[in-house]
Amino acid sequence: METLKNNYELLGLSEISVCYRPSFKASQRPQVTSASAAYELFLHSWDLGKIGFLEEFKVLLLNRANRVLGLFTVSQGGISGTVADPKVIFATALKCGSPSLILAHNHPSAGLKPSQEDLNLTRQLAQGAKLLDIQILDHLIVTEEAYFSFADERLL
Repeated sequence: METLKNNYELLGLSEISVCYRPSFKASQRPQVTSASAAYELFLHSWDLGKIGFLEEFKVLLLNRANRVLGLFTVSQGGISGTVADPKVIFATALKCGSPSLILAHNHPSAGLKPSQEDLNLTRQLAQGAKLLDIQILDHLIVTEEAYFSFADERLL
């Protein structure tokens, strides 16, 4: 291994390593069976002091049995929006080998109606996911009191 590392250095290359170290056994991880179950997990990850102030975008990464591999905060923005970069979302999913995702973002206004931008982003991410053989199971709009599920409303 040391020789390989020396060869990389001679060629001016950086070694890239992909690693995922789960903290819990699969049987100990929460299983997501509904939008309401996903909402509860997301809500516990939000800073309730900021949920009505700053928009954030998060992703639940799931295994094939819909058990949670992890939760990743993609971005935190301002009052009126945040950036959900598909490259960051899919790089994270691929790094931990997640075959399915649940997306979520909050609306600081506490409104649950998806904007046209929300609809467009969800379609764009769903199309990208298909190319990678990743399934987007849902996209939630989260507020402190309620949620909107794209899957439940057949918008996904």
